[in-house]
Amino acid sequence: MSGVHQEKLVNLLASSERAASLAKEAAQLPAIPLTAFEISDLEMLAIGAFSPLEGFMTRRDYERVLSDMRLAGGAPWTMPITLAVADEPSKLLAHVSRAALANPQGERIAVLEIEDIYRPEREKEAQAVFRTTDAAHPGVQRLLDRPKTYVGGRIELFRRPAYPFAQYRLDPAETRAAFAERGWKTIVGFQTRNPVHRAHEYIQKAALEIVDGLLLHPIAGETKADDVSLEIRLRCYEALIAHYYPRDRVVLALNPASMRYAGPREAVFHALIRKNFGCTHFIVGRDHAGVGNYYGPYDAQKIFGEFAAGELGITPLFFEHTFYCRKCGSVASPKTCPHAKESRVILSGTEVRSMLRDGRDLPEEFSRPEVAEILLAAFRSEGVRPAAR
Repeated sequence: MSGVHQEKLVNLLASSERAASLAKEAAQLPAIPLTAFEISDLEMLAIGAFSPLEGFMTRRDYERVLSDMRLAGGAPWTMPITLAVADEPSKLLAHVSRAALANPQGERIAVLEIEDIYRPEREKEAQAVFRTTDAAHPGVQRLLDRPKTYVGGRIELFRRPAYPFAQYRLDPAETRAAFAERGWKTIVGFQTRNPVHRAHEYIQKAALEIVDGLLLHPIAGETKADDVSLEIRLRCYEALIAHYYPRDRVVLALNPASMRYAGPREAVFHALIRKNFGCTHFIVGRDHAGVGNYYGPYDAQKIFGEFAAGELGITPLFFEHTFYCRKCGSVASPKTCPHAKESRVILSGTEVRSMLRDGRDLPEEFSRPEVAEILLAAFRSEGVRPAAR
């Protein structure tokens, strides 16, 4: 494997004939129970979204990712993709070559070819990936809560998880085909776990000026408990596309991944995922994949400088913090707006939640009225706690 991220998609989804054979085999194998987070990773592996990975990482890949942000063969990769197993089951797995992977309901859905069993240094992993060992960081807390043994090896998925919103669940091969059908040569991807507000819209449309199409690609896996539900986010995206976007230049699809909140490393990780989905460009804004105050506001942009030009196979597009300026009469950024902060409409997540909780409309300068209406209705009926960035 070269030091350049490859173009070829991995496919670890079993054919119907192969699936029947694997299901029969899996029934006789020891089973490893997966968390919802690990099932998300399993699906991303199977559909090729984590290409060139073919399974959960062995020690060689894991350690090289932590130290150099590369796989053992040299290809860029920034996040460990690992399967954690409790001590007692791991002792049993040391005596077999294959194991079944089971969902939380106990259904066996995949087979793992066991290549490696090893003990990670979790504090070292936390510091490398999250730049902190503070358990208040949600990614660090999840890491510390996991079992202490990792099992690595190639996977085959023979029973895909059933999810809602099937019309938006496009695999990388399907998004690539959709782009080709539209004649798009250049596609920009946008990562989101929140409803798109006016500042996001401005960034997306600015990027659309230089490419053929936009992949609006919200996270469908696990997020923080106070993030807006996937259903509400989708309704907001649908409203925006219906009223404010050229429909023939936007594809809305779900990214099955879960959030790690790893800031800079996750920004590169998100770019590589969108490259696998067929994007040529990727938007990186202020505090991408950040949480709390663990990262500098533009650290997620600076990290791309650690890779040679063309090495990632996708071009990052960097944007500063954007806002509505009442004096400019438009959305702008510090690069384009000369006016004082008093003229700028900037709302924190806390302020947005407070306004919705009190039944107050969000300013039209911050959010399109169709989106604000959806959020306000959801907050009233379901107690949703919207997060804004």
